Amino acid sequence: MSHSRQYLDECAALVGALDADALEGLVAELAALRDRGGRLFVLGVGGSAAHASHATADLRKMCGIEAYAPTDNVAELTARTNDEGWSTTFSAWLEVSRLGADDALLVFSVGGGDAERGISPNLVAAVDLAVSRGARVLGVVGRDGGHTARHAAVCVIVPPRFEARVTAHTEAIAAVVWHLLVSHPLLHRSAFKWESSKP
Repeated sequence: MSHSRQYLDECAALVGALDADALEGLVAELAALRDRGGRLFVLGVGGSAAHASHATADLRKMCGIEAYAPTDNVAELTARTNDEGWSTTFSAWLEVSRLGADDALLVFSVGGGDAERGISPNLVAAVDLAVSRGARVLGVVGRDGGHTARHAAVCVIVPPRFEARVTAHTEAIAAVVWHLLVSHPLLHRSAFKWESSKP
């Protein structure tokens, strides 16, 4: 079997194994957030930062949700990293944004953060701040979901069935998940360009 065939088969198996109830739970949380006028802060590190940026754009444009990705503000992110350290980059950003009980975090991450092992400490600090402020924590993560899954109101976990490609699969499936969200009838408000254009 070629690598291409194997990879595609693995992706199909993982998509089929996603928890549809958890996905519907994310939709319900986002719809409730929009209805109450709350803000969504979308967090990710590395490849997941790119997911956060793309998902933020889609959630704003397609769903009318007031959403922000702190990593889109590279000047503040790098200033905070340089002056204060990496671990507080997100929590300090959220402090200035006056994160409150009407708001929510949406975390994209392979591991979800792990304070004990020092993995993604900025995600850990952001989740802890959200919990302390009564903001909802949502996640799309891999493996067991780490700190994010332990504190999330709703978390979609991409099962780690293929150990050699956990990161590749988690990040690939995350894009499937957020596109599911923004095209969901309960969230979707604006027509997609190509679907609404006549040939």
